[in-house]
Amino acid sequence: MNWHLQDAKNNFSKVVQRARSEGPQTVTLRGERAAVVLSAEDYDRLSGKKKSLAEYLLSGPVWDDDFAEEVNRRSDTMIRDIDL
Repeated sequence: MNWHLQDAKNNFSKVVQRARSEGPQTVTLRGERAAVVLSAEDYDRLSGKKKSLAEYLLSGPVWDDDFAEEVNRRSDTMIRDIDL
């Protein structure tokens, strides 16, 4: 819902209640979007801690046994054939 700034100021508790029950509430100033009031839950979801690269990679799908064996079987030194 859109709120004019003066209305949002006069009804701040209602703006907060609606942000919690209906979702983000937009506050306008001279007809232009000026601010958005979010519930704490929405804010936490949007600004939540991002996973590190290691955490992201480790949260991927589990390797099946055949794939894990193939990875473990490969040489420790990387050999690349490069045609120049």
